[in-house]
Amino acid sequence: MEQKKLKINGKKKYWWKAIASFFMVLFTMPLGHALMIMMEHLMDKTTLHYSAFAMGAVGMLMVITGVFAKGDTRQTLWGLFGGLLFWTGWVEFLFMYFANRFGTQPELDPVTGEIVTRPEYLILPASFGFWMMVMIMYLFSTRNGCNFINWWQRLLFRGKKNKIAARPMTRHVSIITFMELMMILWGSYLLLMFCYDDVFLGENHPVTLLVGLGCLIGSFFIFAKQLQISSWGANIRMAIATVVVFWTPVEILGRMKLFSEIWIEPMEHVTEMLIILGVFIILTAYLWYMSTKKKSITQ
Repeated sequence: MEQKKLKINGKKKYWWKAIASFFMVLFTMPLGHALMIMMEHLMDKTTLHYSAFAMGAVGMLMVITGVFAKGDTRQTLWGLFGGLLFWTGWVEFLFMYFANRFGTQPELDPVTGEIVTRPEYLILPASFGFWMMVMIMYLFSTRNGCNFINWWQRLLFRGKKNKIAARPMTRHVSIITFMELMMILWGSYLLLMFCYDDVFLGENHPVTLLVGLGCLIGSFFIFAKQLQISSWGANIRMAIATVVVFWTPVEILGRMKLFSEIWIEPMEHVTEMLIILGVFIILTAYLWYMSTKKKSITQ
C-alpha cells in the first residue's frame, strides 16, 4: 500500500501511518485486559502465577532482543510487545499475587456488592514514590524527545535546561519504547486510582470528569503531532502516548457504566474480541513487513 500524504498548512500529514499505528497500539489495550481475564478463568492459581512470571520474563527477553534487532520499526515493535508482556506479567500479575497473598480486600459497590476496584489496583498507588524516582532521573539526567518531560524541564530549569540536561542517554530504540510504555502506563494508572479514591476525589467528582475530558482533548493534540511523523517506528512510539492518554477517559466512562467493556467479559463477546485480534494481527504483520521492505531497499 502506497503511503498517502496530505499537505495541510505547509506540512505533510501521514494519515495512513498515524491511523495504522494508532489502531495497532489501541487494540493492545482490550486484548491485554482480555488475556488477563482468560488466564484467571482458565488456569488454577499455581499455574497462573508461574505462567504470569514466565510472561514477564519473556517480555524482558523480547525487549533485550530488540536492542540487537536491525531497523527502527523492528526495534520499536520488540520494545512495545516485550513491554506489554513485561507489564502484564511482572507488574499487574505480581501486584495481584501479593494483594491476594496478604488478604487485600477489593472495593465493593455499596448497593450491588459488585467488585468496583480489584485488590491489586488498590495497592498500586503505593508505588507513586518509585514512579517519581524514575521521573526525577529523566528530568535531571537526560535530554530526550518526550514533550511532557521537555515541558517540565523548560518550566523548572528555564534557561539552564541545556546545562542541567545536557545530553541524551545511550539510544536503544527498544529500551526507549519499553520505558515510554512503562512510565506512561504506570502514570495513567496512578492518575486514575487517585481520582477514583473517595479520600482524594471519587469516580463521580467533577475533577475526575475534567481529567477524563482533558485526556480526551489531549489525545487529539498528540495525534496531530503524530500525523507529522514520516517514519513508522517514531509514529508507533508517538501512538503509545496517544493511545494511553485516549484510553484514560475510556476507563473513566467504563467505570461509570456508560458503555459495556467487552474486554472485561471476553468469554461473552468472543466474536468481537476475535475481530479485534484479527485486525491487530493484520496491522502488526503489515508493520513488520514494512520494516523488512524498508531494510531490503536500503541494503
